[in-house]
Amino acid sequence: MNVPLPDVPEVRVVGLPQLTAGFDLVERLDLGMHLKVHGPLEPMAGERLAELADRIALRGRGGAGFPFGRKLRAVAQASIRRGVRPVVVINGSEGEPACRKDTVLLNRAPHLALDGALLAAEALGARTLVVGVTRNSTEASVRAAFAERGLSDRRGQPLRARIVRTPERMVSGEASSLIRAANGGPALPPGRRERASETGVGGAPTLLSNTETFAQLAVAARTGARRYAHTGLVDEPGTVMLTLSGAVARPMVVEVPTGVPLRYVLQMAGAPPLPQGVLTGGYHGDWIDAAAAHDAVISRESLASLGGALGAGAILPIGPETCPLGESLRVANWLAAETAGQCGPCRLGLPAAAGGLADVLNGGGQAALEALREVTRAVKGRGACKHPDGSVRFFVSTLNAFTDDLAAHVLGGGCGRETLGVLPLPGPGHEEEGLPSGERFAVDWTLCKGHGLCADIVPELIRLGPDGYPTLADASVPVHLQGRAQRAVRRCPALALRIERETPERPGRTALPGGGRKALGSGRG
Repeated sequence: MNVPLPDVPEVRVVGLPQLTAGFDLVERLDLGMHLKVHGPLEPMAGERLAELADRIALRGRGGAGFPFGRKLRAVAQASIRRGVRPVVVINGSEGEPACRKDTVLLNRAPHLALDGALLAAEALGARTLVVGVTRNSTEASVRAAFAERGLSDRRGQPLRARIVRTPERMVSGEASSLIRAANGGPALPPGRRERASETGVGGAPTLLSNTETFAQLAVAARTGARRYAHTGLVDEPGTVMLTLSGAVARPMVVEVPTGVPLRYVLQMAGAPPLPQGVLTGGYHGDWIDAAAAHDAVISRESLASLGGALGAGAILPIGPETCPLGESLRVANWLAAETAGQCGPCRLGLPAAAGGLADVLNGGGQAALEALREVTRAVKGRGACKHPDGSVRFFVSTLNAFTDDLAAHVLGGGCGRETLGVLPLPGPGHEEEGLPSGERFAVDWTLCKGHGLCADIVPELIRLGPDGYPTLADASVPVHLQGRAQRAVRRCPALALRIERETPERPGRTALPGGGRKALGSGRG
């Protein structure tokens, strides 16, 4: 049943629109319409801009939630200390399948985000602007916006602006990945922790924040802090952009003031009246139950107090008819395949955790559950980027949120429900790195001798079971792992491994991958 979200889903608003002003008039606000809707924007000195960000409690809306004013000051201080012009970067790279808010803003209101970024560039004295994008439609919209403003990367321009295209992968949206891509490298974390405010694009101090953050800054600069604070909560004023998907009748992006009840937003999208659980913050976020979803309001503090997370603004309910652990396993396998492959906790730990969850669902009992918990503890805090920790957070939240279902799978024969695949994942037919290739692994068990070389070459997809024979954490081969998958096939001493084209699943059913040799069939090719 998995249906990937469109680039620009339906957009709704609760109350008066700020970021989405003008969306009821046109599909895309060009520069002329943008100025008619929002009006002109006056430059602002650096400290005054930082004070504005402090007064409206502006935090990064990409997931980390770092205070924007502090980030702005850090870049300014590093630039002055080093005598180097800083760089401003809009992170519009959304590689997470459940997020579309930044894509919506860049596709429909690109000049609002550009306003905020150019305001910061003027305040900092920056002469370079970079916009990171993931999708074709977004790149086309930003290029058109550059042309409407006369921005380009030509020498001699007072400010050189360029677009960096990143693949649709979870790790390519991380700040360090985008900076690495802007520097001419792959869109992957560099494997070491560096502060962008000190060393970023071209080695210069870099102010990097996501699309919504810069758009919010542009709105606040026009309205002023006092008027901006008339919307939303006192401690978290303004609006928030959310992406609602999962078990909803109408997937959508919605702009909502902070303080609005979460249950109202879920009702707008046609979510189940009593959801089995609601995943908050996206695939690096946390599950909350129906009672918490009823009590929560849209705010960072409220969701955190109930065990949830605002994160990147993705909200995903699931209904009572699907297996929540099976839904989580689909996401876990995708997260494992999204590894940058640059550290052991990510390259080895996440596939092992996904395989451990599969073992639990396939009748592994208490031993499988304890092994899964041990893996998550071993991965936490040891990764070279944020992907391992975010993924482990999802694993741990799944185990803590669905204890009754977990007990049914560990102690009995399972919960008795199919996995319907309501949580969105990338669909087949895409050619971008990190998405499915339409190929899958198959093992001929009459030939396999358990040498284990395949698990060493592509541990994201193959691991060794307790008996020393391979089990497939996820038989599907993503595009970015095709090379290593083919190498694993070539190096199999017993010629037992092969790659074949995937066959479509029957509607309404999602098989649970990773169940060892029994889950793969009779064993004959």
